[in-house]
Amino acid sequence: MSRFLRWTAAVAAALLVAGCGGSSTGGHDEGKGSAGGTGPERKGTGSAPASTPPSLPSSLTSQRPDWHTCKAIGDSAAPGEAWRCATLRVPLDWSKPSGKTIGLALMRSRATGSGRIGSLLFNFGGPGGSGLSMMPYYAATVPKLHERYDLVSWDPRGVGASEGVRCRGDRAMEKAERVDATPDTAAEESAYLRDAADFGQGCRKAAGALLAHVSTTDTARDMDLMRQVLGDRTMHYFGISYGTELGGVYAHLFPERVGRLILDAVVDPTADAVGHAENQTRGFQRALDDYLKSTGQDPRQGSRKIADLLRRLDAEPLRTSSGRRLTQTLAVTGIVVPLYTEAAWPRLTSALDAAEKGDGSPLLALADQYDERDSAGHYGTTSHAQRVISCLDDRQRPTLAETKRLLPEFERISPVFGDFLGWDTAGWCHDWPVPGQYDTPEVSAPGAAPILLVGNTGDPATPYEGTRRMADELGKGVGIELTWKGEGHGAYGSGSDCVDNAVNTYLLEGRAPKDGTVCS
Repeated sequence: MSRFLRWTAAVAAALLVAGCGGSSTGGHDEGKGSAGGTGPERKGTGSAPASTPPSLPSSLTSQRPDWHTCKAIGDSAAPGEAWRCATLRVPLDWSKPSGKTIGLALMRSRATGSGRIGSLLFNFGGPGGSGLSMMPYYAATVPKLHERYDLVSWDPRGVGASEGVRCRGDRAMEKAERVDATPDTAAEESAYLRDAADFGQGCRKAAGALLAHVSTTDTARDMDLMRQVLGDRTMHYFGISYGTELGGVYAHLFPERVGRLILDAVVDPTADAVGHAENQTRGFQRALDDYLKSTGQDPRQGSRKIADLLRRLDAEPLRTSSGRRLTQTLAVTGIVVPLYTEAAWPRLTSALDAAEKGDGSPLLALADQYDERDSAGHYGTTSHAQRVISCLDDRQRPTLAETKRLLPEFERISPVFGDFLGWDTAGWCHDWPVPGQYDTPEVSAPGAAPILLVGNTGDPATPYEGTRRMADELGKGVGIELTWKGEGHGAYGSGSDCVDNAVNTYLLEGRAPKDGTVCS
């Protein structure tokens, strides 16, 4: 089972160029709440706005992080002397700030020039993405910002070095790849839902009490403590993909502390779980159409050809050079990966050509990169963290019958991705051990400083329509929309001087472009 990550295009480039892993489960990044009644207002429920947690003890607010040389992270080498790492203690339960704490892994590189503005906090998406793994790589994209900001990122709670959750082992992960994510029979439906429930129980055993405290609101509150400990009066933040939702929730909770916020590849905060699935179905089909046009194919005919390939794989998976089989589910994942960045489209062409000739190896290699599977059969845990966060945030749990009623609309939107993402609405949080918090996140931020929102018309994972919706939800005079007519997931650092200059000017000089500016 797989959701498509809302992830930065730079990460996609790392996947394809450097061979770094992304996730087996990308997907809908729903609204976030937190246990203990400290989440944002639940839209449409009539509930009151969130209560403010009790005052924080000085043991938290007066922390002095012990910055030390960073160690190697996963398979990557140590990031070098410019980077320092530390641990921040935060409450496990934000409604009980004097209670048990957990540690969050932070990373920082000091500003390289004069005229330091402060800290610039980065979240690269997911949910479930590791800031420690990504920050040193992404620093090459932001040298001008690095001159005047300390670059800071972290592994959010439940992720990587911050109490990271592993819900099942490598052998079980590989076995789950053979579960049909678009079941056609009652037996396949039972196996699909049984696997989903098993994953949730594995998360419960692995995370324990933490499972109820990894929401986006919990993380937004962690961010504000981080701001205090780093010594910043206001929050300067760069959120990408899911990080835009996290930024919106932060702005709602702490509007008076908003400094200069950039939200790139913006999540639609008005969409519930099913709405997010539909948005991604539409977004990936739009990106696939653009790819097919670039190769001289008619999008409808090209999509039909790919859909036919997937149907054949559903009946009979392809052999690969590794001895494993390319299933329909793995093939869809492999097709998705190159759509995150236009530079990878030629790789999609060669992989599809190979599959049509009976060789599933190239598509399997792409899927393995997304699934963080190495040559020894070890899997990463980004997908695990994504699921524990999103299933705590999202209270919408479509039943099997409800999902079946949704499928025709998903298939109408996309013959390639519709069936897959439609079925995902039933399986993703099926029989989850803790209840979800609400349908959509509250991001209204009256009185906050202007927040610059960057949308890309060709974005597959966070369709650009979400940018305007986020601006509307933030409130009049807060959300400033900047549109790039481009391809791939995310806009900044993707080749547009217009976008890069607008973002840099805002972060470095505090001047936002006119709302509605378009970069072509």
